[in-house]
Amino acid sequence: MIELVIVRHAIAFERDEKRWPDDDSRPLSPEGKHRFRQAASGLARWFPKVDLLLTSPLERAHQTAQILTEVAGWPKAAKRAELHPGTDAGMTLTSLRQPRVDRLALVGHEPHLGNLIELCVAEPSARLQMKLKKGAVAVIVFESAIRAGSGQLLALIPPRLLRTMA
Repeated sequence: MIELVIVRHAIAFERDEKRWPDDDSRPLSPEGKHRFRQAASGLARWFPKVDLLLTSPLERAHQTAQILTEVAGWPKAAKRAELHPGTDAGMTLTSLRQPRVDRLALVGHEPHLGNLIELCVAEPSARLQMKLKKGAVAVIVFESAIRAGSGQLLALIPPRLLRTMA
């Protein structure tokens, strides 16, 4: 069995072309860092061990993954281009088929993550309209391999609940 833990990045600064001409470099806000540190502490109680952590190359996702490493004790994240928000969810799903791990975690963005969740758990023609709040987590389990439509959605965990677990 393989568990896929999907984390949306924490609260970032608002878009500002003067401060961040390249939106990919827009970081987490101080409040976003603080709140997600609490959420990561709660998440560590539910998932104390992760075999592999992957992150979008965008700064705010990378910073969120760093907090998971520092607070939850998860492994250092590897940046993956397939988690960039503009990537097709099918390409992302294909890239997740790698050496066997029991629990794989990834950090990314909406609407990409919602599309990925839909692809994991539903028939290709179904439209579930999944959407994660910033700092929220979805957990999907696969019996043998990560492939479209074969996952079972176990949980959607809002950040507020994670913070209360800290």
